[in-house]
Amino acid sequence: MSDTLKPSKLPPKERLALLEAHAKQSFADTTQALVAITHKSFCNEQKEAIEDNERLEFLGDAVVDLAISHRLMERFPRADEGELSKLRALIVNEEGLARVARAMGLGELLLLGRGEELTGGREKSSLLADALEAVIGALYVGNGMTAVLAFIDTFFGDALDGVAEGRQGRDYKTLLQEAAQVHFKASPRYRIVSESGREHEKVYEIEVSINGELFARGTGRSKKEAEQGAAEKTLAILATRA
Repeated sequence: MSDTLKPSKLPPKERLALLEAHAKQSFADTTQALVAITHKSFCNEQKEAIEDNERLEFLGDAVVDLAISHRLMERFPRADEGELSKLRALIVNEEGLARVARAMGLGELLLLGRGEELTGGREKSSLLADALEAVIGALYVGNGMTAVLAFIDTFFGDALDGVAEGRQGRDYKTLLQEAAQVHFKASPRYRIVSESGREHEKVYEIEVSINGELFARGTGRSKKEAEQGAAEKTLAILATRA
C-alpha cells in the first residue's frame, strides 16, 4: 500500500470501506469498526481524545471463544468438554489469531503510533491477534452473532478443518484409496448428494462408490470433512467383508 493509501492518511469513510472489503462484512456500527483498528499507540499521539481498541479486544476475546465453541460442538457432537476445550485452544491462540489477521490483511489497516510503526507493529503477532479480536468485537456489537459466525466460517474454516482431520488422526480417503486398489483394482468415486443450510452454514452430504457399488454417505461442514466421513464408513464395511 503506497503512502497516499495508508489508512492513517485516509478519511474515516474510506478507511471503513477498506476494512469492510478485507473483512468481507459490512459493519452496522461504523464507529466501533474504526475503533477496532485503532491501537493505543496512535491515540497517545493525538491531541484530541480518541478511543483505542482495548475494550473491543476484551469483548472480542469472549466472542471468538463462543463462536469457535459453537462450531466445534456442531462438528463434534460426541466430544466431551475436555476434548472441545483442547480443540478450541488449537485454534484460538495468539499465533492462530495472528495467522487469520495476516490472511485478511488486517495489519495494513491498523492505525499505529510512530513508535509501533517503526518497530514493525503491523507484523507483531500479539498486536495482530488483539486487533482481530477487536474487529470481531465490533462486528458482534453492531451485527450480532450471526455475522460473527459467518466471519468465523470465512476466515477460520481451514483451522476448523485442520483440527477435524487432526482429531481423526487418520486420512481415511487415502486409506480407502489403497484398500480399493487391493480389493477392486479401482478408485473410489465421491459424489455430492445434497447441500443444505445458508451460504456460510452449509452442510454437505457426500456418497462414495467403488466400481458402481454404493457403500456409504458422510456429512460435514466442508466437502473434505464429508468425504472423510464417507471413506471411514466404507472402510468399516470393507473390514466386515475381509
